Amino acid sequence: MIEHSPPQTELQDRITGTLLGLAAGDRIGGPLQFALCLAESLIENAGLNRSDVFRRYLAWYRDGAFDTGTVASRVLSLAHAGTPADSAVTQVDRELDGLTAGCNPAHRVAPIAMALTIPDESVAEAALQEAALTHHHRLAGDAAAAVAVLCRTLIRGASWEAALAHAAQDRLPEIRATLEPTESGRLAPSGFAPETLQAAVQLVNRAAGFQDALVASLHFAGGANYAPVLVGAIGGARWGAGQIPASELAHCTDLQRTTRIAHKFGHAAKQNPQGDRDV
Repeated sequence: MIEHSPPQTELQDRITGTLLGLAAGDRIGGPLQFALCLAESLIENAGLNRSDVFRRYLAWYRDGAFDTGTVASRVLSLAHAGTPADSAVTQVDRELDGLTAGCNPAHRVAPIAMALTIPDESVAEAALQEAALTHHHRLAGDAAAAVAVLCRTLIRGASWEAALAHAAQDRLPEIRATLEPTESGRLAPSGFAPETLQAAVQLVNRAAGFQDALVASLHFAGGANYAPVLVGAIGGARWGAGQIPASELAHCTDLQRTTRIAHKFGHAAKQNPQGDRDV
């Protein structure tokens, strides 16, 4: 299990587990780097500041970003060349004939779920706004919103079934369908946001614990950064950092930074465990 971790409440453990779980599932590194940029912005701004988040993404891009995905890479390249961010997003959507419903926003959204400075009732909207920094398609943003609400609800201690039901509220039909805990058709190892989310939900649903879910996702998706990243984040929120074996983080080249940031969110929760809770 995670070694040398300080004693944590269950809330802290699930918050920390969300980011460490993402790191465990991310075997290439791009989603984690996006998430760390977002997390550091959320901490420094005590909430979502879209311009600051995009500035951090762009700085990472200029510093040699990797594994960004086709859509985000093109948006950031245009922004680097001087195109305004919003214009870059719409231009890329036109260039790709609307095929911008990828899983990248869902991959990087975990810190929004972890940041209790964002009220529970505002998590979905924050995720939608963040996703729109790079992805124009509604399904990309809606999948990210579902992941953020699912993780936040699990962090709050809800049951798996209750969290799925809550995450499905107000989502598009294509995303609601992915949040059914029962088996529903053949899973696809793709980066199309609804398919990625559906696979992750089913893999977590079937599993007895974090490592069981992650191993199954890696066998399912192979080396591609699709379902395993979401399985890691969602599984971390469900089962907590204490259930993540250290061996599943051995590949992470930025583990010290990741652990430090995860514990900052956990410490903030310890100081104010209710956060801005939707009651």
